[in-house]
Amino acid sequence: MTRTFTIVIKLGSSSLVDERTKEPRLAIMSLIVETVVKLRRMGHKVIIVSSGGIAVGLKTLNMDKRPKHLSQIQAIAAVGQGRLIGRWDSLFSQFGQRIAQILITRNDIRDWTQYKNAQNTIYELLQMGVVPIVNENDTLSVSEIKFGDNDTLSAITAAMCGANYLFLLTDVDCLYTDNPRTNPDAKPILIVPSLANGFPSVKTSSGSGSDVGTGGMTTKLIAAELATNAGVNTIIMKSTQPGNIYKVVSYMQSQDADEPNDALDSDELQEQELRKLEAADVPLHTRFVANENQDHLKSREFWMLHGLLSKGSIVIDTGAYAALTRKDKAGLLPAGVIDIEGHFHENECVDLKVGQRLADGALDPDAVLQTVGRARCNYNSIEINKIKGLQSGEIENALGYADSEYVAHRENLAFPPHQ
Repeated sequence: MTRTFTIVIKLGSSSLVDERTKEPRLAIMSLIVETVVKLRRMGHKVIIVSSGGIAVGLKTLNMDKRPKHLSQIQAIAAVGQGRLIGRWDSLFSQFGQRIAQILITRNDIRDWTQYKNAQNTIYELLQMGVVPIVNENDTLSVSEIKFGDNDTLSAITAAMCGANYLFLLTDVDCLYTDNPRTNPDAKPILIVPSLANGFPSVKTSSGSGSDVGTGGMTTKLIAAELATNAGVNTIIMKSTQPGNIYKVVSYMQSQDADEPNDALDSDELQEQELRKLEAADVPLHTRFVANENQDHLKSREFWMLHGLLSKGSIVIDTGAYAALTRKDKAGLLPAGVIDIEGHFHENECVDLKVGQRLADGALDPDAVLQTVGRARCNYNSIEINKIKGLQSGEIENALGYADSEYVAHRENLAFPPHQ
């Protein structure tokens, strides 16, 4: 029996709008629509994460360059997002396929209930046979609540809806060890079994390849790490041939797409994958293998790590870190806290860092702090500073009250799966 998947397809602005003329790339959009409809008819659920609102707005208003003032950018986005979703609707309507627009910012998912509501909305749309089209709400976003780029948004969306695959479409067919346009000796990286030990050895540009987008290969690597940690296989492939998504999905369903052989070194692994792709007549692409073990991030953990913005830090000792990350993890007690950084309120998200204590219990200023996870706190930064290092029974004497024996409950702690 053929398996069906939930698939997220991310398209950058440069895939939808010509960089030079700012004209819409209707041919690519049409191919995307045909591919999505074909996948839908196979039984797959498909979500599109579509950039391009600002780029479309620039063309509509006859503006050559993105302005610098935030209010102008937001106004341009307000013009462009309506036009962009109109194009998608017009193209999908040719096949009788219904779509829905979802515009979000981090602010929309800062609360767990809001995050679950967004998740439930996507689930319901998919059950109704609708294709959700997700974009960042650039008409309202400011730097404090932006995802930063739609690669990150697509990874969060894929994790939110429990997707099987995330396709990041770009202007190259796969990840290379160097820029293939300038270095003919650049080698393709076709499969990345794990990102637990860091990114593959490649030269990347942190900036966008065009003046209408905000991403680059670096943001795609970050998105791949976020998605694979949530159990989502992530694929980088060329945007000008979106019909190849169907081929790649079919390949994934076949027995030729077995899990990578851990006994092979990196070069042997890439050569083996190349032979398998050629034998199956599948175009080049880079596949980041999902973390499928039992430790991959659950929905709430992913939300804390990547859906929220950190407002400060709590520095803990090594004993507390061991207790927080064991199988039957404990909550964070004030005795394990060495110091705090920044100013934050109760229930806000903070980074957890591991440091070293001096003999008097203070933080060793010469020790390198390592960020290991996130927490939502039961107390604010001033209160935690007063109770750090104390036993839970001493909280009331220090503060005059004791709302909780924990600085953070265990359900409000999150750590990356490779920690």
